[in-house]
Amino acid sequence: MPSEKSTNQDLPEWSIACRGLHVTLGGKPVLNGLDFSMAPGEIVSLLGASGCGKSTLLRTIAGIVHPQSGTIEFGRGGQESKDREAELSFVFQEATLLPWRTVESNVRLPLELKSSTNNGVSIPELLRQVGLNERDWGKLPGELSGGMKMRASLARALVTDPDLLLLDEPFAALDDILRTKLNELLLQIWSSRSRTIVFVTHNIAEAIFLSHRIAIMGQGKIAEWYSVDLPKDRRSDIRSTLPFATIYGEVAKKLEEQKR
Repeated sequence: MPSEKSTNQDLPEWSIACRGLHVTLGGKPVLNGLDFSMAPGEIVSLLGASGCGKSTLLRTIAGIVHPQSGTIEFGRGGQESKDREAELSFVFQEATLLPWRTVESNVRLPLELKSSTNNGVSIPELLRQVGLNERDWGKLPGELSGGMKMRASLARALVTDPDLLLLDEPFAALDDILRTKLNELLLQIWSSRSRTIVFVTHNIAEAIFLSHRIAIMGQGKIAEWYSVDLPKDRRSDIRSTLPFATIYGEVAKKLEEQKR
């Protein structure tokens, strides 16, 4: 389901185009001439077997991993942009909060690193948006549950008001109930300002629920694209519908085909 162009002038005009990416890590080819593109404001999930290159692609887009060859272009308002750091945020599978800083201080960290205090984001409002109550703001990470840590990590990623959000299996270690709640939270955040999101997961249902399109990876490339034909306004009960189950079966079949 390609993203529809919005008339809201506050929405990002950001797109990604990767062409011919080759990445070798430890002498082993991981990305093999990969092509990948997204429209502004689109949510794409990367699915595939372990070792197929999902996380490597995400880190390459972020500039954490450097390709041996190929190009990555970031489009902004029709203009190519090279400034990744100022425009994107990365959420890892582990919350990676600094243990000596409080929740609020951890969330404020990216602004300190950029020497920026005026980006239009209210930290208290952001903390409430991700479901952290005021009584939690002064706690250290060691006092938080896994779900609360991930909420803080998500808030930290959003505090710079990025146009592009990269998430590498951020909810994988959480139980199904909490994972579903954070899936819904992510869509709420997306609906408030239509960021471009790349989401890595092994969970088919999660990928279907979150995504406009799913990129199925195999042998270091995008083996197949799948458009998720579901309404943009999604609630958790959509998972129990026949259309959702049908899409699940189709995606699962495509994944199995890549394993052969």
